[in-house]
Amino acid sequence: MAQTIITLYTRQRCSLCEKAKQAILELKEDWNFTLEEIDIDESDELTELYGIMIPVVQIDGEEVGFGIINKNDISKRLQEKSENF
Repeated sequence: MAQTIITLYTRQRCSLCEKAKQAILELKEDWNFTLEEIDIDESDELTELYGIMIPVVQIDGEEVGFGIINKNDISKRLQEKSENF
């Protein structure tokens, strides 16, 4: 099975982004995944796409949450993904 990648779209000085990152890192105790952080301010296209939605979380390219990120919701999505393999 391929390594699961969680992508966190974020930006500097974003308190919701920091909380989302902490929640995702706490999931590392139970789940095997790679966390990829992308600062939307480094791309005009990403800033336009996600500007007011951040943080945005994707699991293997599928958007699973934005704004206030709930650790339990992300865990549930990881569980669903593992059951589909």
